Amino acid sequence: MRKELIDKTLAICQSGDIPAAIALQKELAVLNDCSGIVYPISTVAGVDIAYDGNTAYAAAVVMDYASLDIIEKTSFIENVSFPYISGLLSFREFPAILNTMNNLKTRPDLLIFDGQGIAHPRKMGIAAHSGILLDIPSIGCAKSRLCGEYEPPGKNRFDFSILRNKGEDIGIVLRTRENTKPVFVSPGYKVPFGDLLEIIRHLTGSFRLPLPTHLADRMSKQIKGSANNSS
Repeated sequence: MRKELIDKTLAICQSGDIPAAIALQKELAVLNDCSGIVYPISTVAGVDIAYDGNTAYAAAVVMDYASLDIIEKTSFIENVSFPYISGLLSFREFPAILNTMNNLKTRPDLLIFDGQGIAHPRKMGIAAHSGILLDIPSIGCAKSRLCGEYEPPGKNRFDFSILRNKGEDIGIVLRTRENTKPVFVSPGYKVPFGDLLEIIRHLTGSFRLPLPTHLADRMSKQIKGSANNSS
């Protein structure tokens, strides 16, 4: 983990300083490295957060990369202070993600987020930001587009097209289920563009999202539901 950058991020999360948040994103984008993951990948974790107002219900599910067996799962509930602002989601979500990751006994080789990687106006979505700070290779797999242009992929499973922004390839638009809306996959940290498709194909089962992220999404919603039912 990169303590100085983590501390800077957490301070902005608390202060709500929007100009400082944008400046840090630009600083991190210069530092980002998507040139190469260390293979082989043994473990992968899906990370997601559900919200009830300003309460974040974060979940992480660690799986064996080859077999997709669940190794470990954990969660964390935290009140958030940074407002919801498009393009600055990291500053709303990172404190809960950090605490969730700190609860894990297993350090994953790869993180898959339900959110953007570099497919972001400043190339610093939640997957990129968190990957850099945690120093863990990461991929963003979002259910909607934040920026860029693309041609719709074919309607068959694993048909894809390229997501581009200002002439640069920033992600792939991937149909993970036949006749279902595609997902928007982009490098986060230390994962080359050319490896995205193989990794996400391997991790995708019968659900729209890759299995680790799908399970984290389901777990975060279950925790939210349990908390609401007990209150």
